[in-house]
Amino acid sequence: MQTLQQLDYWAIAIYMLLMAGIGLFLGKFVKNIGDYFKGGNAIPWVSGAISNFMTKFSTFIFVAYAGIAYQHGFVALTLIWSTVLPALLGVVIFAKRWRRAGIMTPMEFLETRFNAPVRQTFSWMGVLFKILDNMVRLYALGLFVKAATGLSLETSILACGIIVALYTVVGGLWAVVVTDVVQFIILIVATLILVPLTIQAAGGLPRMIATIPEHFTWFNGPKGMPLYLMVYYLMILVKYSGNWTFIQRFYSVRDERASQKQGLLTAVFFFLFPIIFLFPSIAAKALIPNLENPEMAYVSVCLKLLPEGIMGLMVAAMFAATMSVLSGEYNVTAGVLTRDIYQRLFNANAADKEMLWVGRLMTLVLGALVTIGALYVGGFGGAFEANKLFTGLFAIPMTLPLVLGIVLKRPQPWGALATLLVGMGLGLILNTMPQVSWEWATLIEIIACVLVFLLSGALISPTEGYRQRVETFFRRLSTPLTEAEKPTENPVFMQIMNRLYAVALVVTGALFMVMSLPSIDETSGRVALGAGLLCLLLSGLMWYRTRKITPFSEPVEFNKTKQIIEN
Repeated sequence: MQTLQQLDYWAIAIYMLLMAGIGLFLGKFVKNIGDYFKGGNAIPWVSGAISNFMTKFSTFIFVAYAGIAYQHGFVALTLIWSTVLPALLGVVIFAKRWRRAGIMTPMEFLETRFNAPVRQTFSWMGVLFKILDNMVRLYALGLFVKAATGLSLETSILACGIIVALYTVVGGLWAVVVTDVVQFIILIVATLILVPLTIQAAGGLPRMIATIPEHFTWFNGPKGMPLYLMVYYLMILVKYSGNWTFIQRFYSVRDERASQKQGLLTAVFFFLFPIIFLFPSIAAKALIPNLENPEMAYVSVCLKLLPEGIMGLMVAAMFAATMSVLSGEYNVTAGVLTRDIYQRLFNANAADKEMLWVGRLMTLVLGALVTIGALYVGGFGGAFEANKLFTGLFAIPMTLPLVLGIVLKRPQPWGALATLLVGMGLGLILNTMPQVSWEWATLIEIIACVLVFLLSGALISPTEGYRQRVETFFRRLSTPLTEAEKPTENPVFMQIMNRLYAVALVVTGALFMVMSLPSIDETSGRVALGAGLLCLLLSGLMWYRTRKITPFSEPVEFNKTKQIIEN
């Protein structure tokens, strides 16, 4: 198999410098812990939706799901569309509630809704799960880089892990969201270049369908069986609805309406873009029919079809996908470590500046732990199997009290703790029994956890103070935010953000255009040139729209941007 050439490495290096520059630039706007972990509740809903989408689509999609697409075809899409359901459910049920909750981390909610021991237990166990979950994502990225560059898996993982951790440390949630938007553009453009090339190389769509007809059915293979799909959709519904980054995006926007619009746009992204992401892996079955490792389908077809320079951009796009996920996960998990563990247990009166530095240190520590742990993921049977195992053991029992606790008033604190203990114990037992399939093990665990949690609500709490606190909290969840509770929009800061997007688009467009020149006589080169010109056009339009600065008419609540600009 081919590996990257010198021009490819230049493309990757320029991309990395762009991400680092964005992180460093936004770092100067982060003045307090609220800015660092929830963007001052000022994240635009469109940017939030893109970030929400990007934080769920990592190289895991281009490794694990690509392997399923290569082996069984469209069933990979059937599986990945399970992500649409939690986004829509968020619009209907959760978005308004999370925005009104007035929290800085998801674990803060657990103390308000239940009590301090529940918050601490779930904080510690949640951090452990996040480390395991992100180990799988970083491992998948390492596999991709290893195949593309010829570096060892260990070197690939270490290099990727260090890069992601460093730029996330500086800029906080704003750096996560802005880089997510830039990475989204790079990923979409790079993938759109590959799709027509795969169709052309395979002799056209009709010939592909004739060559691998079973791949163009929605329920092909063992993962297309009704029981498997039902359990998988249920598992993703639980996991995503209680995912910390998913929740964080809902409460980081200005108000409830913005939160709902963000959820709806996220659902649209979840439905549309997997089609173009996974199509090259399906085509790879016709192009490279005897691939030894199906999880290498995407990178193999890239190396086969993309010329020098354009391949570097595709690898940069893969970095983009996983960096988005990891940076978002590092930020929200560091928030739990800082706010729910450090401040709650060790220094309740910590000043804002101290909390900000602790948050950055926690981000760095998380990056180191995930990077080291990713080196050992291969022992769990690969990315997809490791993800299923960790989700069954931790995600289900940990997220159900979050998901159900913000909807139901009656379940009590002991029910949340019992759900965690029963779910983890049952998951461990069932996953070590070879005679019990993954489908039945996961279904039994979900049902058991729900029953335990609901059982605690069948008994009346003996504490009057607890009942009154819960009633007050649920009244807040059902009460719309007042204008005073919504952050004042800072037009100068938003202009700076839009111009930052414009500059990033200029760099991206120039990168695509320069990298297209060596292969300008080929289809890939011409498509890349067109993509670069489109990026430049979008950049010009964005800059034109922000050419006038709107004067401040009200005091700015978000991170004192006016003073920063004046100084």
